[in-house]
Amino acid sequence: MDFQRVRSHEPKIVRDQPQEAAVILPVISPETDPKILFTKRADHLSDHPGQMSFPGGGKEPEDDSLEETALREAHEEIGLEPSEPSLVGRLDDIRTVTHYSVRPFVGEIPDREYEPCDGEVAEIARLPIAELTDRRNYHSERRDHPHYGDIRLHYFYVGRFTVWGATARMFVQFLELATDWEMPAEADQEVEPDADFPV
Repeated sequence: MDFQRVRSHEPKIVRDQPQEAAVILPVISPETDPKILFTKRADHLSDHPGQMSFPGGGKEPEDDSLEETALREAHEEIGLEPSEPSLVGRLDDIRTVTHYSVRPFVGEIPDREYEPCDGEVAEIARLPIAELTDRRNYHSERRDHPHYGDIRLHYFYVGRFTVWGATARMFVQFLELATDWEMPAEADQEVEPDADFPV
């Protein structure tokens, strides 16, 4: 894994959404046995229940910046101390169906145990890059989205976990910058707008 292209990436900024959020894409042991830390959202949440996500959340009035938002939320959700991550760069801001602009920060974090610290996180998963980049564990589809029109959705299957949605959109860009993984030119299938999601 090479962070050089992440460091030099000029991220696109989204300014047209009413709410702002930030996440940290946490990388563990990037040079030896790289893993990505994901959180699984609690089933009782109104937005994206049960989905895999990166630590983060909405910007609060006391946050001086979106970087501070990401670090504060990661501390609240998994106990990551704000001084622990080594931030290496940013990915493009994305829009979500819940009318947020989300700013993803990429950071190396210590290889230690992390525990859910609040009611929003049901579980923490450390998923190996080797399995996430295995083409047999990846699937994508095209569909006509009610908000965004023609879109491509990505699914990464590792054990009993599925990474998809906004988190997978961010993760695809990270993989293309930091590894030799490339998104296949064509989706695996095209589905109807109201088709069930394969999760």
